[in-house]
Amino acid sequence: MVMSVASNQWHVGLVGYGEVGRILAEDLRKQDVKVSAYDIKLDGEQAGPLRDHAGAFGVALASSHADLAAKADLIVSAVTASQAVPVASACAPAVKKGAWFLDFNSASPGAKRSAADLIDGAGGRYVEGAVMTSVPPHRIKVPLLLGGGSAPDLAPLLVELGFDAKVASEQLGIASAVKMCRSVMIKGLEAMVIESLTIARAWGVEDQVLASLQETFPGVRWDEQGSYFFQRVIGHGRRRAEEMLEAAQTVREAGLEPWSAEGTAKRQAWIADLADRGLFGAGPGERSARRDWRVEADRILASPDVAARRR
Repeated sequence: MVMSVASNQWHVGLVGYGEVGRILAEDLRKQDVKVSAYDIKLDGEQAGPLRDHAGAFGVALASSHADLAAKADLIVSAVTASQAVPVASACAPAVKKGAWFLDFNSASPGAKRSAADLIDGAGGRYVEGAVMTSVPPHRIKVPLLLGGGSAPDLAPLLVELGFDAKVASEQLGIASAVKMCRSVMIKGLEAMVIESLTIARAWGVEDQVLASLQETFPGVRWDEQGSYFFQRVIGHGRRRAEEMLEAAQTVREAGLEPWSAEGTAKRQAWIADLADRGLFGAGPGERSARRDWRVEADRILASPDVAARRR
């Protein structure tokens, strides 16, 4: 049983070795915590950078979800929102009895309950995690809300590992509801800012729009915030779009039609499509440099489908 092992002696398994997974791996390895990782990209053309990172930080790469689950005392699932339940399903048959399963994914309360049924039913201990802001600036100390009956037991153990974890509720789904309600606002604001500033650029009125926003909301540096929003969506629009589909489902579960959430998902996915076509740069390295939002807006306006509509 995992209960008798100190958390810094755990074998931590990371499912998903993207930006979040790699940051967690780095911070855990700094504490000499044993870390394994699995990502479906390891089976494809994008495996090279992941294998290089794992080699540099001493992370063992598992061959499958089951291979990782069979070894791990704590599994952290940090994948795209649509894969939250499939990952739980893939890990469940091999999960160690009493092992923790921390679901980092931005999924609806209903999806979290489905994932919990799979893990708990296999003898693991499922805890939902709601990441409450962007991970990179905070790294392992990103504010994390926990939910579920096992959350009070896991919280202090995660704190020992360096996480900023707090229990939101022992009722499963509450932490995720907090996250999803926040996402309707934050990801929606990203989509609105991109749409507003891009069309302001098209009409040549961006200075007036920014000045008006600054007067109405003086606490926000709208020019800088606009550039930040553009870059975050360009770099992570696909994941954000999937999260907003989960947010839309959360809205439905509350009995409302998710008009705003679905619109946000479409705008985020559209930017992701443009990024995949190379509109914003040849690859993640080139796109990662912070640029003025005007540069990106001009690229959007010059794209063939947008330019054709403006004629």
